[in-house]
Amino acid sequence: MPTILYAVPALGLLALLYTWLRAGWVARQDAGDAHMQTIAGYIADGAIAFLKAEYKVLALFALIASVFLGYLGFTGEKSSPVIIIAFLIGAVFSATAGFIGMKIATKANVRTAQAARTSLSQALSVSFSGGSVMGMGVAGLAVLGLGALFIVFYQLFVVRLHGTASGVEMEKALEVLTGFSLGAESIALFARVGGGIYTKAADVGADLVGKVEAGIPEDDPRNPATIADNVGDNVGDVAGMGADLFGSYVATILATMVLGREVHLGSPDQFGGLSPILLPMAVAGLGIIASLVGILLVRVKEGGNVQAALNFGNYASVIVSAVFSYFLIKWLLPAGDITVRGFTFDANHVFYAVLVGLSVGTLMSIITEYYTAMGKRPVLSIVQQSSTGHATTVIGGLAVGMESTVLPILVLAAGIVLSYEAAGLYGVAIAAAGMMATTAMQLAIDAFGPIADNAGGIAEMSELPKEVRERTDILDAVGNTTAATGKGFAIASAALTSLALFAAFMGTAHIDAIDISNARVLAGLFVGAMIPFIFSALAISAVGRAAMAMVQEVRRQFREIPGIMEGTGRPEYEKCVAISTQAAIREMVLPGAIALLTPIAVGFLFGPEVLGGTLAGVTVSGVLMAMFQSNAGGAWDNAKKSFEKGVMVDGKMQFKGSDAHKASVTGDTVGDPFKDTSGPSMNILIKLMSIVSLVIAPHIARVGDARSVAPVHLPQSLELSQPRVRFAQFTPAAEAVLRTVLHQGH
Repeated sequence: MPTILYAVPALGLLALLYTWLRAGWVARQDAGDAHMQTIAGYIADGAIAFLKAEYKVLALFALIASVFLGYLGFTGEKSSPVIIIAFLIGAVFSATAGFIGMKIATKANVRTAQAARTSLSQALSVSFSGGSVMGMGVAGLAVLGLGALFIVFYQLFVVRLHGTASGVEMEKALEVLTGFSLGAESIALFARVGGGIYTKAADVGADLVGKVEAGIPEDDPRNPATIADNVGDNVGDVAGMGADLFGSYVATILATMVLGREVHLGSPDQFGGLSPILLPMAVAGLGIIASLVGILLVRVKEGGNVQAALNFGNYASVIVSAVFSYFLIKWLLPAGDITVRGFTFDANHVFYAVLVGLSVGTLMSIITEYYTAMGKRPVLSIVQQSSTGHATTVIGGLAVGMESTVLPILVLAAGIVLSYEAAGLYGVAIAAAGMMATTAMQLAIDAFGPIADNAGGIAEMSELPKEVRERTDILDAVGNTTAATGKGFAIASAALTSLALFAAFMGTAHIDAIDISNARVLAGLFVGAMIPFIFSALAISAVGRAAMAMVQEVRRQFREIPGIMEGTGRPEYEKCVAISTQAAIREMVLPGAIALLTPIAVGFLFGPEVLGGTLAGVTVSGVLMAMFQSNAGGAWDNAKKSFEKGVMVDGKMQFKGSDAHKASVTGDTVGDPFKDTSGPSMNILIKLMSIVSLVIAPHIARVGDARSVAPVHLPQSLELSQPRVRFAQFTPAAEAVLRTVLHQGH
């Protein structure tokens, strides 16, 4: 077995070692006074309570899914019951990735608030360290899990049966490994949807009653929903995002490995033909080192630009990853022609595809930042429209969201074409793998935002000095932008990952093309395009129902508990936490069922071609919906924050509490479920449907073959002089061939 196989999980262990050491450093930082620690304890307890309730439901789902996978494993020639083990490990690792992020975030938030008493630099160091624990933990678990399981399955199905890298044994090994990705994406969907419903129910309830009706600050301790709101930042933006990118990371690597099995090398490599399969795992492994370099370079001086510091670290990790990828590709892939599905290229073109992927990820982040950042034209246009009321604020945000799909789609389209021109479908897949290589860095930047947001809330509730809140507000403002850019990166990764999975599905299901002139395929295309809309409707409606219950509870507490507004009465925070938890657990089931059951129903009832049309529809529609909702919500959010800092509207400064600010709060409230619930969930929806389709592909391929080629019953003797030959017994294709043979007299 090639030694490099062991290097991949070793790099995963290195990332987990960093995670453990850095988490210990964060835990040793000063957690502030007893009042601060009490508030932080409420947040941590609420987050743990939610995850426990969520994981109980997910354990039941995992049990049911394991039974189904076991049936497929026992009945399929190209699968194995071992897929159950891969599925469960993927599910556990995905849940663990989210748990690690949530656990460190609830430790880092109060320590960031305390560090902000000293300096902005120290506050950034603590909050970003917490984010880096999340990022490296996710990357480490993904690389360790995939690398270790591949070694086991390679030994079990290939070495033991004396197979080859391109043989049936390797196909079986990768099919079983697909279970790991299915487990990861399944947990990610429920974590994202459930976490999003939780956080936005609390956020909307806190805003509508606290800010608008009672006129108190967002994180005022008198607001009964404020603890639930801060808990939501962790379970939605940290645990949910971590599980999301963990799933993308794994799915991208796996899809590239599946396509790598189809690659034919013009000259032998040093790894027995395994190079195209090993390459995506190796790129991800070295991406951990590149991300670590970027993380160590993030520094800011007092009064410095936090966004610039984060960007510097991010760009450094991208450049280092590109350099590593060049030497890795040159070492792994042999010189000479490489072919996949009739497309010929060489090792240099594989590197070009990686560069395309890195460029697409970077450009998507830049474009998303433009459409959602304070001070830029899109957000300022919403600010101006807020001066004329609530309706125009909503209209302005919708327009910005729709406009924001144009440039990203053009970038994605160019990336798809360029990566395909470089190395065919393998190029598209390796471009996605290249983009995901710096996932650890991307997550570190993204998770830093909720930590800073929580730190500001703790500073407000603990009544810390004004300069402390000013420093946390600086971090929080940057965190809002990094959260939006993180969502842009996640959308781009989901789009390229889904294309790679789609290509892998077509190969496994033995489909050469998707013919949309076929009525059933066209119907599948429309059904697929509809799914993101009904999925979004369910998610947004769930937030609305949960928010109504939250509003009623907050109003009840203001009405019935004496002394809340005077600060002498203690709000019943735990009841608001319970409302969000119960609503999230209850409402996440139906959207998740749609994502899981649709490809199974379509595939087994109508065959792989129709399922391919459905996947095409859900991918295109889902990517557009994700961009529209995430960017509109981000723009509304920062329009509101512009008023909190003070902004020029119609020639005069407008501040918090003005009519224009109240209109912007309405826009932000509308945008909350867009950007934190339904929008981000689109990424997992399209990936999960593709993964499920890939898992069932070997089984529905037989269904498709049976329906496209009917049984042929040849007569015992066939003479040219017998015009009684019944051509109706043959398929149209067979009949045409037979007529030609008869006509030519053979």
